[in-house]
Amino acid sequence: MPSIVTASQLRTVLGVSVSLYSDTYLDEIINTSENVILPMLVANTSAINSYKLESNVAYFYTQRSHHFVAGQSVIVTGLPAPFTATHTVITATEYSFTAALTSANVTLREIIPMGMATLSGYSAADIYANTPAIESAILAVSVEVFQSRVAAGGQIEGVDFTSTPYRMGRSLTNRVSTLLMPYLDVETVVQ
Repeated sequence: MPSIVTASQLRTVLGVSVSLYSDTYLDEIINTSENVILPMLVANTSAINSYKLESNVAYFYTQRSHHFVAGQSVIVTGLPAPFTATHTVITATEYSFTAALTSANVTLREIIPMGMATLSGYSAADIYANTPAIESAILAVSVEVFQSRVAAGGQIEGVDFTSTPYRMGRSLTNRVSTLLMPYLDVETVVQ
């Protein structure tokens, strides 16, 4: 379910009717756009690259400094059961944190793609829900995704009537980078 832009907002921008494109279809497009934009923004989120479980204590190892502290509630996603859950941090170091988890021991395992740990209530979607620049960036990317899906052969025609086959490449985020600049997580750029 999209968290920043609604299907009706995108429908208004595109000028299409609900009978032509359902909310479900437009929600998929918005989710794609949010999955591109939101990870680039500053949020209380950190990638988990490995984990283990010893004596009913789960150890989560993060790729970068996470800023979680003991007592905080952290939502872990992208790991196998029973690790994917909301956990209360017991101890925290710069690149790891622990939480109580009752289950059989699990040896240290790396995870690809990485899991995510997000401070409860402080995800990018929570923080930027009412930020016009982020909403505009997600709408712009959503329009490009929509056009690439409905254009014949994925060839979008520009305003100068030239075919532009690379609209979904790296330049997609470059076109909205000015909107995102105040909110970009610069730590992720250097990794």
